[in-house]
Order: sequence, then C-alpha cells, then structure tokens
Amino acid sequence: MGLSRIEALTFDVFGTVVDWRGSIAREAERALAPKGYGLDWPRFAERWRARYQPAMERVRKGERPWTNLDTLHRENLLDLLREFAVEGLTAAEVDHLNRAWHRLDPWPDVLPGLDRLRRRYILATLSNGNIALMVNMAKRAGLPWDVILGAEVAMHYKPCPDAYRISALRLDRRPEKCLMVAAHNGDLVAAGAVGLRTAFVLRPTEHGPHQTTDLLAEHAFDVVCDSFTALAERLGC
Repeated sequence: MGLSRIEALTFDVFGTVVDWRGSIAREAERALAPKGYGLDWPRFAERWRARYQPAMERVRKGERPWTNLDTLHRENLLDLLREFAVEGLTAAEVDHLNRAWHRLDPWPDVLPGLDRLRRRYILATLSNGNIALMVNMAKRAGLPWDVILGAEVAMHYKPCPDAYRISALRLDRRPEKCLMVAAHNGDLVAAGAVGLRTAFVLRPTEHGPHQTTDLLAEHAFDVVCDSFTALAERLGC
C-alpha cells in the first residue's frame, strides 16, 4: 500500500518534535541559578533524561503499577537533585522544575511543517508523555494536534506493541493507515512491527553536539527526511 492511503500521522514528541535537552537546560538554569547554583546545565538535562527509560521499564515489566510520566519524572528529579548536591528546594519549587517537561520548545521546522501536514492529515501524539504534559506543551508552543494519544491512553509505555496498536484503534484507523513519525530507529521498528507505516526524521543534535545514536535511518522506513517541512513535501502537502 502506498503512502497515498495514509490518513493519520502519529508523532513521537521528545526529541522528534521538541528539543528536550536545550529546553530542560534552560529551565533548570532559570530555577537554580538564582539560588546560587552554577551547574553544567546541559549535563543536568542529560542526566535527568538518562533516568527516563529505566523508570518506565519497571512499569513495563509489571514491577510497579501504571504510573504516569510526570510522577516518574518527579521521582527521577529528586534523585537528580541529590546527585548534583542541590538542596533546600520547597515542594512547590520541585514541582515547578518538574513541569519543565511541559515547557519544551519545538525544533524550528516543526510548526511550519505541522501547519502544512494538518491540512491533509489527522495529527496525533504517540508519546510516552502523559496527557496533561502533552496538552500543556501544545498550548504553550502552539502545536496543532488533533488528539493526544500514546502511553497514558493505551496504559502501556512504548515500545510495547499496545502503545501503537491502541493509538491506531482510538483513531478508528487500521495501523497501515497511520504513519508513525520519529527520530528514533527503535520507536519506528516497534511501530512497524504492528503495522504502522514509518517516517524517520533526523534530529542530529537531540543529545547535543556529540550525539552518536540515531544519526541515520538504520532500517527500510517508508520515509527518511531531515525536517517536518521535508516530510510535508514528501507527502504532497
């Protein structure tokens, strides 16, 4: 089946749509520098993100009940603050810093690309971020999603097959009529395994200037490009 039969685009968000590293570094500096901390802010962001997959893996394995990403991020933040010897924050200050994940900036090509794509396709998130996080991020950044789908809707964290399968089901679309858009090879392989079509969008600085992963499409994805505007071109938008 050709791409002409695609009806919905589902998007990974962290790294694909938004620059989590730069945004978290900025938010951490805004929160902690006035308190006298002079940290390596990009490293702070990277160390927080490094706790992301291990925290979700405990949920995937059934070692703990379903727990949304805001809660996992906050638990990880408390560990991170200890790692960086940051002390004395109030609960409200911790909560505000934790919600930095709600205030991530999109890559420069995202808004113009999505504006073109939304004229023809349903646009949906398919992220591990919880619903409130995705909604708040979208309102702040102007991301024009038609619907928020993904882990909290499916009650499964990617790359569990049901995260993708249930998202397509909620759109009342067969998987092959959905195109999964991501900057991560593993995410797309998992989506393709349950029948979604796949589009790899290169984000070579997601992890900073010395990134070593996801620098090329490692599989035969349906689309390979380097921006959302290029994706729109490829899809005739």
